[in-house]
Amino acid sequence: MLWGLLLPGMQTISLAACVAQLFVYLALGTTEFALLGAMAVDRYVAVCNPLRYNTIMNSRTCISVVIGSWVFGFLSEIWPVYATFQFTFCKSNVLDHFFCDRGQLLKLSCDDTVFTEFVLFLMAIFIIIGSLVPTIVSYTYIISTILRIPTASGRRKAFSTCASHFTFVVIGYGSCLFLCVKPKQTQAAEYNKIVSLLIFVLTPLLNPFIFTLRNDKVKQALRDGVKSCCQLLKD
Repeated sequence: MLWGLLLPGMQTISLAACVAQLFVYLALGTTEFALLGAMAVDRYVAVCNPLRYNTIMNSRTCISVVIGSWVFGFLSEIWPVYATFQFTFCKSNVLDHFFCDRGQLLKLSCDDTVFTEFVLFLMAIFIIIGSLVPTIVSYTYIISTILRIPTASGRRKAFSTCASHFTFVVIGYGSCLFLCVKPKQTQAAEYNKIVSLLIFVLTPLLNPFIFTLRNDKVKQALRDGVKSCCQLLKD
């Protein structure tokens, strides 16, 4: 995708590479949503049951959740990608997008794609809403617990443990609900490209600020690095 975006005249891709690109894109996106739901439950345990956190969210539990999310993400997207490339593409070989977008692929098909689009729509609903429900339930309990904390500093500390995850939830779910959960996969190419850029560019760009730079040790290491650079420049 970056090859095609950055180098003029290189906006071509083979069918096999298009299949692989679409599958990896969808599988990683599904895995990410599964992990977001699991992280919401993790934040619930950290805020509402802090004394039992290390017992509940032990290393074995965390490894199982991560492996389960990856397996679910990759297995759940095998059929959607297979179904997409079972159609006959005879209208054109040009995709109005900067990567192999499923909606634009279906738009090039000469077959009737209505039923498949509806099934894919239901699958998108299941994946996104399925991970959003535990997130909403977890944050309902988290907010309720935070509001019962008597001191402002305690409330602020409890909220800070969820701020990174909550910010990413708003960006991730907000953009993907606009992009993926619609009955007509072939609509509005320009609209899809704008939202896709939001997911591909803005979210990864903000990740270091949302997660990493909230860590005190990372911030201290960054300060030390800046001081070292300044010292080298002075010398």
